[in-house]
Amino acid sequence: MTALPPIREVIARHGLSASKALGQNFLLDEQLLARIAAIPGDLSDRAVLEVGPGPGGLTRALLKAGARVTAIEMDRRCLPALAELGEAFPGRLSVIEGDALKLDQGAAMGGEPFAVLSNLPYNVGTALFVKWLSGEQWPPQWTSLTLMFQREVAERIVAQPGTGAYGRLAVLAQWRAEAKLALKVHRSAFTPPPKVMSAVVHISPAEAPAGVSARVLERLTEAAFGQRRKMLRQSLKGVPGALDALARLGIDETRRAETLAVADFVALARALHQNQ
Repeated sequence: MTALPPIREVIARHGLSASKALGQNFLLDEQLLARIAAIPGDLSDRAVLEVGPGPGGLTRALLKAGARVTAIEMDRRCLPALAELGEAFPGRLSVIEGDALKLDQGAAMGGEPFAVLSNLPYNVGTALFVKWLSGEQWPPQWTSLTLMFQREVAERIVAQPGTGAYGRLAVLAQWRAEAKLALKVHRSAFTPPPKVMSAVVHISPAEAPAGVSARVLERLTEAAFGQRRKMLRQSLKGVPGALDALARLGIDETRRAETLAVADFVALARALHQNQ
């Protein structure tokens, strides 16, 4: 490995600036980046997927940690900087130009298990997160998700019932996985500094509850939290069988979605799936 210039120098040399349209904010603090790369544990010779590497700050930290990185980047301005990084770590970095929401990520990773580590672009972060959590296949091909979000979004992912942050993201993240807030990141760590604070969440797959369809649970939470201020008898009336399932399970239909535990949503989804 050759000596690498500071990330700030790479950005200046390639004339890069964070694109607001692409939701970019660059991280320059190499110590912080190394801490993020360490969250999922030893990365030596592990396959890692990174979405939105930008000029390659986190990519560099992952490569230094021994990972084999596949990076998906749709901003072609960043490709020359990433190519230089690939030359510094021969055979360890593969860059795909494209939209991570549209790509078959599993195929891009050659079918092997992989960890996901990303400073996600703000404008697609939640959509990508839901995509990783969706689907009937479980455990998934990814072994962990270590993701930077706006702190408000991160808090929604790890929220508990009865709190203002609790909602659909919390249920999707927690019904068959373990979610924790791993690191808070001050806005001053970014270039340019965003208006909000950020945080890193770490998600590990857990055993999926038996008899539950992910598709049914996703539809159920979408309806329940789509009108979160309404009682369940109103928000779930469009979901066939949902009100009957509430009655059978002894869940008061005058409650609101934010008061139900993750286990309650799992029980509801199981009851609906069995009736299909």
